[in-house]
Amino acid sequence: MSFRDAQQAVDRWIGQYKEGYEEVGELAREINHRFGAKPKKASEAEGSLALELADIVFVVICLANSQGIDLDEAFAAMMQKVRTRDDRRWTKK
Repeated sequence: MSFRDAQQAVDRWIGQYKEGYEEVGELAREINHRFGAKPKKASEAEGSLALELADIVFVVICLANSQGIDLDEAFAAMMQKVRTRDDRRWTKK
């Protein structure tokens, strides 16, 4: 699925509701529980990093849609910038 397809799907879903979707903290909490100084309590269920990352992608798509940003174009431009900027910064395999 391209970003464009994802943006259209999210726009259709969000369009059903009066309020948008706002929430990002679960990913940070899950990473902190797994790798940081705050392990989960025994009574807490194991979370899913994959679902939390997908949640972040969903929120980014919502923000892009609200600002009229084409993520396919933005991502391509960002990759071009990184390739140009970092071409000499890293040792290639």
